[in-house]
Amino acid sequence: MAQEQGGRDQEQGAGARLARLLRRWWEEAGSASGGTRPTQQALAARLGVDQTTLSRYLNPKHTSTAPLRVVEALHAQLRAPAAELDRARALCRAALRENSGRRTVGGGGEPTAATDVTDGSGEPAGRREPAGSRATAAPAGPAAPHGPAGGHGSGAGRPRFRWHLHVLVWAAVVVAFAAGVLVHERFAVQDRKAATADGAAGGEGAVAASEVPHQWPLLVMGEQDQFTRARALQNLLNAHGYEVGADGFFGEDTRDAVMAFQRKRGLAPDGKVGKHTWPELVKEVKPGSGTFEVRAAQELLNNVGQGGTVVSGEFTAVTAEDLRFFQSTRDLPVTGRVDVDTWLALLVAQLPPAGAPAYQRPESPPPSGSAPASA
Repeated sequence: MAQEQGGRDQEQGAGARLARLLRRWWEEAGSASGGTRPTQQALAARLGVDQTTLSRYLNPKHTSTAPLRVVEALHAQLRAPAAELDRARALCRAALRENSGRRTVGGGGEPTAATDVTDGSGEPAGRREPAGSRATAAPAGPAAPHGPAGGHGSGAGRPRFRWHLHVLVWAAVVVAFAAGVLVHERFAVQDRKAATADGAAGGEGAVAASEVPHQWPLLVMGEQDQFTRARALQNLLNAHGYEVGADGFFGEDTRDAVMAFQRKRGLAPDGKVGKHTWPELVKEVKPGSGTFEVRAAQELLNNVGQGGTVVSGEFTAVTAEDLRFFQSTRDLPVTGRVDVDTWLALLVAQLPPAGAPAYQRPESPPPSGSAPASA
């Protein structure tokens, strides 16, 4: 039976193996200690998810994958064997990686229809011309007058010569078009650099961003909770020595700190955090970095839908592993560190904003008619 189970696990993906492991934890809960196994409804309430979602996480035939925080919470709630937690974490990350790969293949970008499948020649089968059409367009037998010997008459080469002439004309048009595109792109890059030059500060420690197809989000003072992005901003301000409460509410204290930072870096002190202020504000996060910048990165990483990251302010090996996974799914250099491009990708991935996490809710003041006081 064990060999049969092992063979079945090898045939299935990481998501099915994870679901099978989680279901075994639930089925065996209470047997070792003599307690009572919790119902799925009660267990779902403890985890903060609905019963239908939990049922999907425990079903190997369903495509839903439990996020890492749920896996760890299930391990604690069901008192599963301690030795199996690392295996469950590895299966969770592998399943999320598989799901990300399936979304990449099935989403936008290159077509994924059956006609694009290669047939062993290295060229997509759906895009190759049928053999018959090639024979009609350019017969193999008759050759042009300047072709190899063995032709069956000089008149037979004329249609092929005209066909070659059409190909050459079309090739010239394609080359001219491609050259025009390259010239246009070069000028467009120069225009973008010139457009962003105004307002870019020359402060020391700033890291230049590479060309990436995203825009820095704009944060302004407001009464509503702006969630992870505002808390990341506030933590970064603290990392630069400005004492503000990291509660997600962009109030007067946060605006004043932003304006002071902008004046120090030679930026227009408008109190808004956008494409000119973010690149100056972010810091590289790596092992040994300060608590505030690490917490800011972990806050954002915890809210990108890849299973959750512990927000502790300490850069751990798990933080680096979560960063490498995020970078690999965003076509970023997989370094395990947070550079300016990773900051940008993390901030963009927060849209639309999620609610405050459980550990933050008791500390977050409710929205009021006036801007919140400094914490």
